[in-house]
Amino acid sequence: MNFELTPEQIELQESIRAFAQAEIAPKAEELDRVGEFPTDLFRRVGEMGVMSIPFDPQYGGMGLGVFDTVLAIEELARADQSLAVSTMVSIATGLTVQRFGTEEQKRTWLPDIVSGRKICSIAGTEPDAGSDTGGFKTRATQLENGQWSLTGEKAFITNAGTDLSSFTLILAVSSERDAPKKQFTLFLTPNDAPGYTRGAKYRKMGWKSSDTRPLHLDDCQLGEEHIVGGKHGGRWVLHKGYQAARLFLAACSLGLAQASLDLAIGYAKERQAFGGSLGRLQLIQEMIAKMALKVDSARLVTYRAAWQVDAGKEDLMALSMAKLHATETGSEVANLAIQVHGGFGFMDECPASRYLRDNRICTIGDGSSQIQTLLIARECGLDVSFN
Repeated sequence: MNFELTPEQIELQESIRAFAQAEIAPKAEELDRVGEFPTDLFRRVGEMGVMSIPFDPQYGGMGLGVFDTVLAIEELARADQSLAVSTMVSIATGLTVQRFGTEEQKRTWLPDIVSGRKICSIAGTEPDAGSDTGGFKTRATQLENGQWSLTGEKAFITNAGTDLSSFTLILAVSSERDAPKKQFTLFLTPNDAPGYTRGAKYRKMGWKSSDTRPLHLDDCQLGEEHIVGGKHGGRWVLHKGYQAARLFLAACSLGLAQASLDLAIGYAKERQAFGGSLGRLQLIQEMIAKMALKVDSARLVTYRAAWQVDAGKEDLMALSMAKLHATETGSEVANLAIQVHGGFGFMDECPASRYLRDNRICTIGDGSSQIQTLLIARECGLDVSFN
């Protein structure tokens, strides 16, 4: 078993790390404080080629793998998880279009996404339903002229309201109201579609510079050419998109966990207490050793899951393990970094404070830790029922 990165992967990793540490990390605290989406910085991410990594060259991509994308997202998140999650949501959404969209949809919408000139989003979650996709209420009704009318509300959606936002993939119930079982269709909804509006930004605990808001659909009329994955095939497609997002979110938590560890080690070496460096105290050493172990194990499960995707091995257990372990590790390691910093760790001037706030949502979004636990149990052969 070879755990070594290829020379090309090392070069990619190092170039993204150098860019992120030089151009993103110094701005992360201000972005957190101001809470505005960093349009120019996102464009720079696009210019660095991050968005293009997993896409087909015919749409402007590099044609590389999911593993390479995970390496890049990890480095972005090591500098600022908020920007990393905006990036990964757009990549995961674009990959859903590349995998399930029509050729016309790909050629029309993907080049701007792949280049980073535009950003996109995917909308499943509603005010009363998240992981329970069967509980979604947003409805798509087919009209006599063949058009579809979408009405409903989506909640907690990332990337839909920026200056660069292009489209949102919106899942809606498309079966008849009296159908014995709901069926769903996924619609590529342009930001300028009549009847489609974005609500005000949420006030959030973390990810403050990432755009998150509700979406409103009031007789938003779309044609057959906007359907992704076929009529009534949307729920399955959405779940495939979520699976990709889970792996990328694991990478976001992994990068943040590494940043927390780096921060704690640096502080332990520099801080003087009880007649010497803080790092010479055994209980501080214990916390840092625990952090290092958790980060390394999270990296192993995340990299393994990414490798399996590129190898064509669709292992749902590996994806759920990566998402569960890496996101929980991100919060645990950030919390320990605060403990190492003592009272200063409680201050917003300390990056560890931002790390803990940012990562908290990672254990909830794209399938909560509890859902991932149930998925793992089901893959172990236990009786776990989902609608």
